[in-house]
Amino acid sequence: MINGEISFWWNQLGRPTPGPPLPGALRADVCIVGAGYTGLWTAYYLKKAAPGLRIVILEQRFAGYGASGRNGGWLTNSITGGREQYVATHGRDSAARFQAAMNYTVDEVIRVAAAEGIDADIVKGGEFTVACDVPQQRRLEASVRAEQQWAETDVELLTAAEASARVNVVGATGAMWHPHCARIHPAKLAAGLARVVEALGVEIYEDTTVTEITPHRAVTARGVVAADVVVRATEGFTAGLRGLHRAWLPMNSSLIATAPLAPAVWESIGWDACETLGDMAHAYMYAQRTADDRIAIGGRGVPYRFGSRTDSDGHTPAGTIDALRGILNGFFPATTGVSIDHAWSGVLGVPRDWAATVGLDPATGLAWAGGYVGTGVATTNLAGRTLTELILARAAGNAPGGAAGAGAALSELPWVNHRVRNWEPEPLRWLAVTGLYRAYGIADRAEHGGRRTTTSPLATLADRVSGRGH
Repeated sequence: MINGEISFWWNQLGRPTPGPPLPGALRADVCIVGAGYTGLWTAYYLKKAAPGLRIVILEQRFAGYGASGRNGGWLTNSITGGREQYVATHGRDSAARFQAAMNYTVDEVIRVAAAEGIDADIVKGGEFTVACDVPQQRRLEASVRAEQQWAETDVELLTAAEASARVNVVGATGAMWHPHCARIHPAKLAAGLARVVEALGVEIYEDTTVTEITPHRAVTARGVVAADVVVRATEGFTAGLRGLHRAWLPMNSSLIATAPLAPAVWESIGWDACETLGDMAHAYMYAQRTADDRIAIGGRGVPYRFGSRTDSDGHTPAGTIDALRGILNGFFPATTGVSIDHAWSGVLGVPRDWAATVGLDPATGLAWAGGYVGTGVATTNLAGRTLTELILARAAGNAPGGAAGAGAALSELPWVNHRVRNWEPEPLRWLAVTGLYRAYGIADRAEHGGRRTTTSPLATLADRVSGRGH
């Protein structure tokens, strides 16, 4: 078994050699820090809209090195932190426009991939979430009732028999499904986007670590890039920038990938439509059936390293691998004894209120997007289109405006220019996050052991600590 080495996705595709680093100080119209999905989508839409712009991307290792090349491959319509927060702050219509924009975004990624010749193993099979005990089933049914109050969600409730006929999870009591999700190969999408934007004339400088972002400047040991606009697209690595150590907490998520499964195993499992698979546990899992008939399955593992430290190449503790294998075998007993070919981890960005944000300060030229809390595969595309609108409006001296693909201006969506307070200093944030996931684990074990209440007091407390609903 390979442990770490960035990810299974990059190992399968071929880990790239970093391209040329920044040759020294230079001037650009737009400097983007981070060559993950956010940075690449922003460069793509900017260059398409304004081909004359000089756009420079600075990347510490290589394009797609971070979460963009390590995630579970869920291109889904989730609003980070949920719609309800925006109902409270901006009203129901605004939240509905945001959801419609996210639905559109899933299809927009698929459209661009096809138009640009990016083969990322995309299959739009929808998102399938299963319940496996009484409390999970109650949460599932409550979630479906809430989702069906929105015309934009298209959620269906499945009985135990209907659920098992689609994906045969042992012990499933029911499931919910919606169509606005596709399985992807994360590294193929990242590599394809990098190839496309470079062909458009965007300059990507790799092996170049940015240490500080200030108005109109990105500072590196190799030189300073001066630009009218500097975009911070660093997600889980944001804590490494000077002055931003407590801005977004870098949370770890881990995955394993099996060897390709035999046809007889797939016959017992089903999963023929390649839906993405999740569950209603508090410490939830996520999985996909890969294009070469493996199962890639993930969960939080060790969620946070003291001091906001990040692991470079994704080495994963043995206990996390065993836990993920246990979930896999519990869901699908036919996988017992199947070898695990790869285990890896990555970091995602978590704001204090668990709500993603995108914005631009016209006075300083500082722009940002991120805090996706693991829902960034689609949201990064919406962020890139939004940043394009904001940046071009600033350059023209106009108020921003544009199409969200769902009848609303991107700049009017409620996450734009959202600000949030910093995380607490250590050891408080380590205690909070570690305690949160310990509480979720205790709650899940109690439910599997026979607890019949919907949510335990520990899980409720964890939700309050995190600032999010589950």
